[in-house]
Amino acid sequence: MTSLAQAVTLLDLSLDQLAELLAGWGQPRYRAGQVWDWLYKKLAASPAEMTDLPKALRERLAAETRGDPLERVYEQRSSDGQTVKWLFRLHDGLTIETVLMLYDDVSGSTRERRTVCISTQAGCAMGCVFCATGQAGLARNLTAGEIVAQVLAAARALANSKLQTANSTSTTGDPLSAISHLTNVVVMGMGEPMANYEQTWAALRTLTDPEAFGLGARHITVSTVGLPQGIRRMAAEPLQINLAVSLHAPNDTLRARLVPINHRYPLSEVLEAVRDYIAGAHRRVTFEYALMDRINDTPALARELVALLKPLRSPTGGAMCHVNLIPLNPVAESPYQPSTPEHATGFQTLLEQSGIPATLRMRRGIDIDAGCGQLRRRVDGDRTLI
Repeated sequence: MTSLAQAVTLLDLSLDQLAELLAGWGQPRYRAGQVWDWLYKKLAASPAEMTDLPKALRERLAAETRGDPLERVYEQRSSDGQTVKWLFRLHDGLTIETVLMLYDDVSGSTRERRTVCISTQAGCAMGCVFCATGQAGLARNLTAGEIVAQVLAAARALANSKLQTANSTSTTGDPLSAISHLTNVVVMGMGEPMANYEQTWAALRTLTDPEAFGLGARHITVSTVGLPQGIRRMAAEPLQINLAVSLHAPNDTLRARLVPINHRYPLSEVLEAVRDYIAGAHRRVTFEYALMDRINDTPALARELVALLKPLRSPTGGAMCHVNLIPLNPVAESPYQPSTPEHATGFQTLLEQSGIPATLRMRRGIDIDAGCGQLRRRVDGDRTLI
């Protein structure tokens, strides 16, 4: 029997690799298609659920492979039911976070969304001072299968909630059941995606493959702290996945204080890579800006941000960037705290009046440590919760 440490993760395999594995077991190629369908379409978490496979094959898959590489060790829901956060343990004992966010009736429309925020690394090496993950350091990169598995876990939770509601004689009132499928993926959890580029993009190709999970590329956003080489590589990718750059400050002095990688890649290099991305991909870029009280939310800094981003225009003069303002989800006892509603609104108004499109994003999961790395930090510090 294969040990757990040696077991191959099915989600790490391409369809051809899966077929090769099963062929080595004397199985016909169509069995690979059946397993593939169970993993990505029927959302099976284990071979035992693959009921149209021979019992002997299910047993061998269970013994020699790993179906779901994630073990859920903690779940927490916000008081309004709109955010669910999971802490998953990997096969080597490391933990990662995944967050499911529910957005109903967005801006008065009927466009409801179910968005999962996924991690690409266990920990992070970027060291952003306001981020719990950055303060913990990097343990290792995730594999493509471990990245994909987070999306499948969220999709499974939505599907199961819908099924339970449909089979119940009473109304549960569970917001998860309103839409039974994922609509969006944001690669904004633990880790820097561009520092784990190959595995991240292998996962994204699987998630967008119509024969696998089949999510539209334009429903996926990858967020980077601003690694120029990764931004340029992304510009050459055929998938039309959205790019977000975590900016957080309009000048090098403040940004280097908040985001230490700025010492290596100053704003001039980041913005040059962004311009190359816009020219190559012909797509608008989002700049993430975590608003922190009396740190980066002043009118003067808003005007600096306008000056920094104004040159990012299309040949016809249209803005090729958008600023996503996010009042910080603070780490406990941190000097970095969220901006007041008045300062946040004022910052947004200054940007928009100057021709820079800006959205003030609703904070999610404040009561459940939904900021990156916060739940992991708390639970790992209290093993009684696991």
